[in-house]
Amino acid sequence: IIMNINQLMQQAQKMQKEMNKAQEEVGNMTFVGKQELVTVEVNGNKKVTKIFFQEGIELDDLDALQDMILIATNDALKQAEDEMEKRLGKYSKAMPGLF
Repeated sequence: IIMNINQLMQQAQKMQKEMNKAQEEVGNMTFVGKQELVTVEVNGNKKVTKIFFQEGIELDDLDALQDMILIATNDALKQAEDEMEKRLGKYSKAMPGLF
């Protein structure tokens, strides 16, 4: 029984290292949400890193621009979330209740 506990602990440590590596890899990735007048970039840690506006935006476009920023930001954040789930979901399925 002790041998099985040691093996289980080794597997858990290996899994933790793999999860940390996956989180770091996704955290370093860039996800882009685009709308007609705006592009938003976020990293895998769900932090907005850049916002680009199309040149020549008219003041009349500001209401639409605000909506586009929200949509583009949420799109990029969803992409980051999906990538993290894709990378880490296998661990939560392997060890239900731990994550």
